[in-house]
Amino acid sequence: MDTSKNYFEVFGLPRSFAIDLDALAHRYRELQREVHPDRYASAGDREQRLAVEYASFVNEAFEALQSPLARAVYLLRLVGVERDSESATTTDTAFLMQQMELREELSQVREQKDPEAALDRLSVHVDNCLQQLQVEFGRDYERGDYSRAQVVVDKMHFIFKLALEVEQLEVELLDY
Repeated sequence: MDTSKNYFEVFGLPRSFAIDLDALAHRYRELQREVHPDRYASAGDREQRLAVEYASFVNEAFEALQSPLARAVYLLRLVGVERDSESATTTDTAFLMQQMELREELSQVREQKDPEAALDRLSVHVDNCLQQLQVEFGRDYERGDYSRAQVVVDKMHFIFKLALEVEQLEVELLDY
């Protein structure tokens, strides 16, 4: 396995934000069968070490391509645009106001007559925001407008974090 290839090449996918997730999963299973360290249990130390490295590389590549946010960050990294996710910020005041409103809505879910229904509505809204940002990123990336695509990724960080908080509250409310 050639670990100098980019993740898209490893999985035989076009270098694009829009990818076939079923093809990704299928190729992942194939690669795992090929490089799984158990297949090299009776091999020499070097082969065993390489198998572990290859399996780790395949797992890392799969995780990056499977997640829309990680895939967007990776695509930008491939064209030389990198930013620390901790420093993700935006100056879009309308977006920031929307974030404040969504966070306020999240904080008030428990106080609603039907907290589960309120959380469902919020979850749908957050999912719609994510979908819209993914469309924007794909469009900007394909146009080669990487600075605009980075702005969208920064917004995606905010929404993904909010989506995780919505999921955590859902677990709490439903006592999973």
